[in-house]
Amino acid sequence: MPEWAKRIFDDRLADLHRQQRYRHFAELERIAGRHPYARWHGGDGVREVILWCSNDYLGMGQSELVRDSMRDGLLEGGGAGGTRNIAGNSHALMELERELADLHGKQGALVFSSGYVANDASLSTLISMLDGVKVFSDAGNHASMISGIRRAHADKVIFRHNDMAHLEELLAAEPHARPKMIVFESVYSMDGDIAPMGEIVALAKKYDALTYCDEVHGVGLYGAQGGGVAEAMGVADAIDVIQGTLGKAIGVMGGYIAADAVLCDVVRSYGAGFIFTTALPPVLARGALASIRHLRQSESERLAQRRQVQHLKSKLQGAGFSVLKGESHIVPLMIGDAALCRAIADRLLHEHGMYIQPINYPTVPVGSERLRITPGPYHDDAMIDALLAALLEVVAYLNANEILLLRHRTG
Repeated sequence: MPEWAKRIFDDRLADLHRQQRYRHFAELERIAGRHPYARWHGGDGVREVILWCSNDYLGMGQSELVRDSMRDGLLEGGGAGGTRNIAGNSHALMELERELADLHGKQGALVFSSGYVANDASLSTLISMLDGVKVFSDAGNHASMISGIRRAHADKVIFRHNDMAHLEELLAAEPHARPKMIVFESVYSMDGDIAPMGEIVALAKKYDALTYCDEVHGVGLYGAQGGGVAEAMGVADAIDVIQGTLGKAIGVMGGYIAADAVLCDVVRSYGAGFIFTTALPPVLARGALASIRHLRQSESERLAQRRQVQHLKSKLQGAGFSVLKGESHIVPLMIGDAALCRAIADRLLHEHGMYIQPINYPTVPVGSERLRITPGPYHDDAMIDALLAALLEVVAYLNANEILLLRHRTG
């Protein structure tokens, strides 16, 4: 590497360290069938820890059902064999897409290598197809959605997060005949709040707008069959595109969209992020398919998770910690300082064997740094009590009682 290039890269990384924004990755080895336990390969060797921030919300990635199905998928080989167009369009993948379409009550579905790629490729493709379209994007939308909108060079406007009066004001300012698309999420992953989806679809109908909903933190967790918040609110049929992931509550890997057949075919035919990448292999498709089919007929995982989420929230609030209000499964424990957030997470891991990744800028605004906790059905009451005791010890050790007062400073 040329010396001038190395200097630039070193300086940029040094900036991240100075701003307490450098991302530290914990080396984790998950233990089959023992979620939420994992082995942490740290500087002092290997030790067992409890994961408190996994997006495998229901532990399905560790379930015997999913692991057995993935073993069956391995009989077809380790990889897909090519892109969807060149030998990679497996029967397992087609079965998965049919299941996803049925889950969301849509004509079709299209699977991608990740939820990020699904958003980026689908939004950039659809927007580029719609001449003169105006995109209305929620201020809290994920980076993948922002990327897709930007790559299409869309004429866009950002409405205040979950502010329906502002959204209607912006919609009403455009000619009724102009093509419009409203882009939003069901559950916002950092604050844990939920979109007013009934109001959004009503505005879309009033102003003749397409709707695109990211359900990555809703699929598997909400609705009678795990179809997401849209299913739970009874508005899935009124949303044009539902985008989801196979890597969170489903417990495997991949992303998808579900929509009308013609819309899926447009993305399939024009989306570079779909066309020019290796297909999801059968081993992953089989695991995801088994997980979805199980969650469509089983409520036990969802009910157990909700119970433990409420139990943890009650414990934390009772101890004086600041937890953002929200109806979802995400528990944001507010810290408000990047260095302190890192210090708390480090001590929880090193001294208490509890892994919670600190969330700092740019994922959240400066001053709203937090620990994002995601309790699941396998975090029992004793684990929750131990986590609370550990947090109180860390606060005392770091002399960080301002954490307990943050609620009063911000509320």
